[in-house]
Amino acid sequence: MSGWLSPEEWTAVRLSLIVATTAMLASLPFGLAVAWLLARGRFWGKSILDAVVHLPLIMPPVVTGYLLLIWFGRRGPVGQFLYEYFGIVLSFRWTGAVLASAVMGFPLMVRAIRLSIEAVDRKLEDAAGTLGANRAWVFLVVTLPLCLPGILVGMILCFAKAMGEFGATITFVSNIPGETQTLPSAIYTFTQVPNGDAGAMRLTLISIAISVIALFVSEWLARLVGRRIAVE
Repeated sequence: MSGWLSPEEWTAVRLSLIVATTAMLASLPFGLAVAWLLARGRFWGKSILDAVVHLPLIMPPVVTGYLLLIWFGRRGPVGQFLYEYFGIVLSFRWTGAVLASAVMGFPLMVRAIRLSIEAVDRKLEDAAGTLGANRAWVFLVVTLPLCLPGILVGMILCFAKAMGEFGATITFVSNIPGETQTLPSAIYTFTQVPNGDAGAMRLTLISIAISVIALFVSEWLARLVGRRIAVE
């Protein structure tokens, strides 16, 4: 692949994989917690939480990126706090691309995990509760194993969304080669320069291949885990 792609193109591919993987893993704990709250929780403001979680899906990605820039930019309330006390800079850094990708992929992860949790028979959880297990233990030993296929699907969906994220990322961290230029932004750059069609096509084929592989892996893992759960 390194011979087929130029060093700049290979850097964009590698950065996209790093950003998407990091965004997926960083989103997972929060995705599990929010999905469980939406599936099992009973509290005031549940509908508001649900709306906020899914807001990135219905808002233009550029709006999401602009809001991230306002809040997490160097002069934003959160960004300034992170910089002054921890030396962390998100805007115009690859870590900011991770944040933007995680925000855009988070609703897909939460939705997949939530549906999987809701499909778990509540009688099994209640039975574990009557044996003295607390909520956290019931979730770990009963709910989590049964909804594992949904968790895997949610992770892959988040990864795929992060790989294809463009609007929020380019608004928040710009399009800096070697630092924030992911596959979508690299493709966009090639479309804006003369004779860039070949490079854009190569990266497009790479993007399609990664997306297809991610979907196949998701289906395979979900079926494998599902069979193991059925046997047990």
